[in-house]
Amino acid sequence: MGMSTIDQEFVEYIVKSLVGHPDDVVVDRIVDEKGVLLTLTVNPEDLGRVIGRRGSTAQGLRTLLRALGAKNTAHYNLKIVNNDDREDADSAAVDNDVENATSDSVENDAENAETESDFAKKSRQELAELDDLDI
Repeated sequence: MGMSTIDQEFVEYIVKSLVGHPDDVVVDRIVDEKGVLLTLTVNPEDLGRVIGRRGSTAQGLRTLLRALGAKNTAHYNLKIVNNDDREDADSAAVDNDVENATSDSVENDAENAETESDFAKKSRQELAELDDLDI
């Protein structure tokens, strides 16, 4: 990937200052006819920090991006994922010694995986609801 753009650096800078694992923060950028999609990947332990209570931190990031977009008449969307449930689980699973790299088996083992706390489940649900909001 070439030079990162101002919007990527912006999100990356803020998120890195919030999380416990700043080296795991990755911001991917895709532009299509709908606008700019930024996909933010963080360490699973940091997902809650990035989403915030009732999604307030994620919403704040989206608000800031909307302000940035208004200046450049660009429509921004922010998608937040953690690096054990990225589509390309194989590359991400390497440093997360996850026994079950496939996304469908993750759900089944979620009950007995201590990583998937109730908080993480709730966060995931809030994320899903936030993703339905068109900003």
